[in-house]
Amino acid sequence: MADVIDASVSRRPPADRETRTGRVIGISVVAALGGFLFGFDTAVINGTVAALRTEFAASSLGLGLAVSSALVGSAAGAFSAGPFADRYGRRRAMMLAAALFIISAIGSGLAFSLWDLGFWRLVGGLGVGFASVVAPTYIAEIAPAYLRGRLASLQQLAIVTGIFVALLGDFAIALYAGSASNPTWLGLTAWRWMFFSGLPPALLYGIGAIFISESPRFLVAKGREQEALGVLRDIEGDAAPSKVVEIRRSLRANYTPHLADLKGGRFGFLPIVWVGIVLAMLQQFVGINVIFYYSSVLWQAVGFSEHNSLAITVITSVTNILTTLVAIAFVDRVGRKPLLLIGSVGMALTLGLMAYLFGTAPLDAAGKPVLQGAAGTTALIAANLYVVFFGFSWGPVVWVLLGEMFPNSIRALALSIAAMAQWLANFLVSATFPALQAVGLGWAYGLYAAAAVFSVFFAAKFIRETKGRELEQM
Repeated sequence: MADVIDASVSRRPPADRETRTGRVIGISVVAALGGFLFGFDTAVINGTVAALRTEFAASSLGLGLAVSSALVGSAAGAFSAGPFADRYGRRRAMMLAAALFIISAIGSGLAFSLWDLGFWRLVGGLGVGFASVVAPTYIAEIAPAYLRGRLASLQQLAIVTGIFVALLGDFAIALYAGSASNPTWLGLTAWRWMFFSGLPPALLYGIGAIFISESPRFLVAKGREQEALGVLRDIEGDAAPSKVVEIRRSLRANYTPHLADLKGGRFGFLPIVWVGIVLAMLQQFVGINVIFYYSSVLWQAVGFSEHNSLAITVITSVTNILTTLVAIAFVDRVGRKPLLLIGSVGMALTLGLMAYLFGTAPLDAAGKPVLQGAAGTTALIAANLYVVFFGFSWGPVVWVLLGEMFPNSIRALALSIAAMAQWLANFLVSATFPALQAVGLGWAYGLYAAAAVFSVFFAAKFIRETKGRELEQM
């Protein structure tokens, strides 16, 4: 391809900056629908857990595997999304993710056993894995420099919003039907409609992916520079031709890392890679997704009604959204490491309090703890404070650090390894919680509190501040 770009590919005059900003925000919102579905698909299971246990006579182990099967698919999807997107394009990767979400929603809603439900959840997990990689990649590649930071944070906001909408939908459907186990429209039980509720956003995501522009970086990589120029004129204006040349040069100088580049030290990987892996896994070992996958059945287990349990879960998800906005506002002012340390201390204290309350609560005839009087109120406050401390620290800040902390030469590959470790840790925590609940909620929250205590020392010793540093300095 010649170095001279034919600027006549788009003869219309470049739009003003405000118009270009509006276009790129609109495109990014469509891409961030993948993050919305990421959050929605992983949280919608919450309102169905008690009904699934009853309908399929599920054991604790079987129920845990069915709930967490999506996370196995997420790990596989995250690992394969990058190569697929590099070969076939970001838009096609989004379309595939949307198709997987649609198939999963239909299959899960029509499930006839716990095991085929697990399979359909795994299919949805593949879509989650694709969305978790492709959406932030596309936004970073399509956004101009002056908008990139804010638009990149849109992905995390979309995830927590998806969680909120899923939990709100579960609450509304259960309220209308009287219970997630009751029949409702077309004679189908309410829990099936909870899964079907993922169809509209999945269809919207797929349709949106058809009409948005392809990533200009992908187009240049494939030798389609005229198309890339047309896309960039809508984003960069008069700077589009020079931007194409810049992308071409960066691709020529680009080195594709291999797994061997991550090896070193006494334990197989370079120390910085291990820091990223442990950081990602600790984000899950503090037990956050127990709140979003099992909280409704958890609150029922300690004496709250089904409706009140789902309402509490919706309030918790709103708390998560608000604290994510706090993190977006302060991560570049306060820094990454201080937020992690404050969050770790807060999580250790609140999880420790929950472990004490659940561990010392009196048991009913079925052997389940019952939080009476002030203990129930205290547990509610502690659970929501725990979400507050996680929401402004280990939730968004871990992903910020994982995108910054690795050297340029290994960043993409090291990030994929850390992301896979995060999904596997998520699976381990989610799959084991029903069994831990059977042993005792005090033990379960005690383990998560221990992980939070360890996270204090880990962040203090191994995390280096990245605020204000260029990526090339890492």
